[in-house]
Amino acid sequence: MFRYIATLAFAFSAVALGASADISKVNGSIVVEAGQQAGDVSTVNGSITVGRGSQVQDVETVNGSVRLEELSTAASAETVNGDVYVAAGSRIEGGIHVEKNQGWNWGRQPKNPRVTIESGAVVNGTLEFERPVDLYVGAGVTLPPVEGVQPQQFKLH
Repeated sequence: MFRYIATLAFAFSAVALGASADISKVNGSIVVEAGQQAGDVSTVNGSITVGRGSQVQDVETVNGSVRLEELSTAASAETVNGDVYVAAGSRIEGGIHVEKNQGWNWGRQPKNPRVTIESGAVVNGTLEFERPVDLYVGAGVTLPPVEGVQPQQFKLH
């Protein structure tokens, strides 16, 4: 009987822990479905989408975009070559970091990542940019400290 109860308790705790497990890929995109929770979410070659109302820890990609849909939260967001989009009502608690590209450019000028923070979104922590980015900020967004670039205001059509 004790073994049966222990097995059930373990199974239920594993399901609960699985809801906030880390998600990692080398090649391929990651989607955290709407209303879900995850731990750290990372990929090397692929985009990351955090669905509406979802909660994640650190979001990190090298060659892919990061997209936080409405009402989602992340502890932090980091990329090297990808765009970052923070929708209205979303929060990033620990800031956004765009690392310097250490790769080979083969004589080409790399495209600047685009970082967009919509009106109604909140980003706490520093916006740290080690390379040129195009930073677009919606009307009424209060920015934390910004290192490396000047923000530009945009309007939705």
